[in-house]
Amino acid sequence: MKDLKIFQYGCGKMSVYTMRYVIENGGKIVGAVDVNPDVIGKDIGEIIGCEKLGVIINDVKNVEGLLTELKPDCAIVTTMSLLDDVKDALLICAKCGVNAITTCEEAFYPMNSNPNLTKEIDKLAKENDCTITGSGYQDAFWGNLITTLVGASHNITKIKGSSSYNVEDYGIALAKAHGAGLTKEEFETEIASADEISDEERQKLIESGKYAPSYMWNVNGWLCDKLGLTVISQTQKCVPQFNSYDIESSTLGMTVKADMATGMSAVVTTKTKEGITLETECIGKVYNKDEFDRNEWTVYGEPDTTLVIEKPATVELTCASIVNRIPDVINADAGFVPTSRMGELKY
Repeated sequence: MKDLKIFQYGCGKMSVYTMRYVIENGGKIVGAVDVNPDVIGKDIGEIIGCEKLGVIINDVKNVEGLLTELKPDCAIVTTMSLLDDVKDALLICAKCGVNAITTCEEAFYPMNSNPNLTKEIDKLAKENDCTITGSGYQDAFWGNLITTLVGASHNITKIKGSSSYNVEDYGIALAKAHGAGLTKEEFETEIASADEISDEERQKLIESGKYAPSYMWNVNGWLCDKLGLTVISQTQKCVPQFNSYDIESSTLGMTVKADMATGMSAVVTTKTKEGITLETECIGKVYNKDEFDRNEWTVYGEPDTTLVIEKPATVELTCASIVNRIPDVINADAGFVPTSRMGELKY
């Protein structure tokens, strides 16, 4: 990381950590952009919470010129959760020949949810000799930790995982993607109904780039890619979560009443040619006063092995994973390369 030039694309909650971690690891933030007029024109030090650092946040409309002028070693994209929502950022990085890593959850393994856009980004990145990838908390806690457990097993029949996180920590785009603040009827219409379709209909949506995957959809694809498993079917089901009393959401700027969804549980089931089933669940919601992040995975086979991690600092772990992956991104082949093909996540 020492002396690397890093460009920050998106200066919201996550960038507070990604920029600081880059600087504390010996890298340099050479530029930053955002769409929010409230942060455009500010010094990045004001975002991080330190003295001014001489780098002013620019309007995102100027990003191509900045990338061309500054020639950063890598860009960190911390904006939205779906590949289609970050495509402009990733395509402009690919066009400018700038390596990029994003916290976009779908970008962790978008080959199985938006293959055509992934191929478009991959082609442009190869043409301009740079690498695009997605990483974050899932790289370690839903990915490398699990494949390590599998590597210590004699045989396996099933991988079952569950992870919960507070949508308050990640911004409004993620909270809305989880249906937080919707009534039961709105959740059914806007979120759940998308998965009440046949395999053929789902595949058409995937090919059209209009499918909205839950986070574990892409994680299951990543795990199968890393483990060399052949997927024969994959389904998901989204279930709203409710609280017994009203709770405030600072991210949504509203009171989430007891009859409103605080978020959702998304369960993804993947069957493979090798006979191994993956059943994974992510629970993202506005937490009440008694709830906290929890990560639990069990590898079934000989032997059964369970891993439980309570109260992980999910935001900080996400951002540290992003920053620690940067050398791998720089050293990887050109194109859209998932971290399942970059080796272990290293400090």
